[in-house]
Amino acid sequence: MSATTAAAPKPKYAPPKVADQKMFVGGKLVDAQSGKTFDTINPSTGQVICRVAEGDKADVDLAVKAARKAFESGPWGKMNPSDRGRLIHKLADAIETHKDELAALESLDNGKPIADALAADLPLTLQCYRYYAGWADKITGQTIPVDGNYFCYTRHEPIGVVGQIIPWNFPLLMQAWKWAPALACGNTLVLKPAEQTPLTALWVARLAQEVGFPDGVVNVVPGYGPTAGAALASHLDVDKIAFTGETTTGKIVMTAAAQSNLKRVSLELGGKSPNVVFADADLDAAIEGAYFGLFFNQGQCCVAGSRLFVQEKVYDEFVHKMVAKTKGRKVGDPFDPATEQGPQVSQEQFDRVMGYIDAGRNEGAKLLLGGNRVGQTGYFIEPTVFADVRDEMTIATEEIFGPVMNILKFKDADEVIERGNRTFYGLAAAVWTRDVKKAIRLSNSLRAGTVWVNCYDVFDTAAPFGGFKMSGIGRELGQYALQLYTEVKTVYMAT
Repeated sequence: MSATTAAAPKPKYAPPKVADQKMFVGGKLVDAQSGKTFDTINPSTGQVICRVAEGDKADVDLAVKAARKAFESGPWGKMNPSDRGRLIHKLADAIETHKDELAALESLDNGKPIADALAADLPLTLQCYRYYAGWADKITGQTIPVDGNYFCYTRHEPIGVVGQIIPWNFPLLMQAWKWAPALACGNTLVLKPAEQTPLTALWVARLAQEVGFPDGVVNVVPGYGPTAGAALASHLDVDKIAFTGETTTGKIVMTAAAQSNLKRVSLELGGKSPNVVFADADLDAAIEGAYFGLFFNQGQCCVAGSRLFVQEKVYDEFVHKMVAKTKGRKVGDPFDPATEQGPQVSQEQFDRVMGYIDAGRNEGAKLLLGGNRVGQTGYFIEPTVFADVRDEMTIATEEIFGPVMNILKFKDADEVIERGNRTFYGLAAAVWTRDVKKAIRLSNSLRAGTVWVNCYDVFDTAAPFGGFKMSGIGRELGQYALQLYTEVKTVYMAT
């Protein structure tokens, strides 16, 4: 290309047109038994995308029966583990074939920039299915030397019918995190997607049917938490419930599971993650990492670095550079490849985030940037930066789940460890420093399930993920996730 030739503009994707959607039960697309539907909304415009079948207790009952039949008397329970793995690989291949359509559907329903869906959500989704496809025929027990004349061994068997409830911030990826390990272990599934974002879950269910999953192995019942979600969590014939979402709802799910049949429970819940920047850090790298760690996905990340602690020696310089960087963030149409930030997922979430911004102002935090709505349609919010934030402020204690950065000042390692742990949450944390001893000390001392050192938001399917304290129970991803979807049976055989 000559020096005078301008680079070709990136193409702008077109939002897909979507027909009304049925639920997926027993290998078939079916209406809700009540006949009810609900609207799924385009958060960029506030307009209806389509109508979706609204499941409730009756539909959950049908889906659980289909899953039970597939588990106990269908071909799934008799299938060789290697054949299960091949089916999961085929599902990954089908998702990859349709990655452009799925990314567009995710952007339409969720509002995330299509560039992010293509660069992050789809590759991580494919990695997850392929990783667990490889595990399907490698789930083994142990032989145990015991006293006496006995041959003792353990078997890791599938739990059975698994109910799964996923959130709206990463719909396609959260479905993969739930489905892939559960299927690799031989379970059957009933999924309730978030009512805000049911569309990709239904598409992937259809792809599973097309590649050869037996009827009833995967079922998708869209609906609302108090109806479909509650019915799934309390169902007497569901053997395990897996939930990802906010902590208050996680308590409700756990209570329902306990009060019904004491079904197994795993929870991946909220966070208020400390992101600690020391004066000896590579400041430019820390700014890039903190910027991405807070604003990615419109701030709608459970691991967002939403308590950004900066050491007092570099505080003013850091704040100045961060504000300058954030001013250039492009907010707009998620189908424009140049867009960095789309809308919040719903009117409810928009109102929630704006309420936190008001609280920050009212409680004395210094608003340096943003704080307003963008445009007159859709749920767009300016990237917002608060400085001089104190630990007791609402924006420093509660999970905002939006593009609101809170920058706090600290003096030394002892202080920031104590303040960083002063929370009910414990999902993630990060530390930026050139001092290896300091990095190890902070990594060991911060009570969080994941700690990043001189990086942020690094994920790989092979590494476990989950939280301390009220951020959850159990670990997803890696070999650890297999423990969520198997029962351990001990066998003694007299010899």
